[in-house]
Amino acid sequence: MIDNLLAILLLCFFCFFFWQQRRQSELAKSAIAKKCKQLDLQLLSVAFNGHKLKMPDELAMKVKWRWHTVYQFEFSSLGDDCYHGKLVMIGFRPMHFELQPHKM
Repeated sequence: MIDNLLAILLLCFFCFFFWQQRRQSELAKSAIAKKCKQLDLQLLSVAFNGHKLKMPDELAMKVKWRWHTVYQFEFSSLGDDCYHGKLVMIGFRPMHFELQPHKM
């Protein structure tokens, strides 16, 4: 009886984690598309890179460890080239964009 309850709770936790990851991925893709549109770039692809548990650099005075999720993306500035970028998200907020130098 307890085994079934633990299995159900574990399944619920897994489904909740998966649902939150999907939500974060959609928000990341939306933020990347918005940034590319703002910079007049063409978004080519978005990929999940991984999770990291670390303390943010800009909040070094506050000792708060947080999950940083990294997304990599490819973009084009002229239509015939390909550059790489990176987005770091903390929770559901985009915190830091990194773009390769590209032609304007």
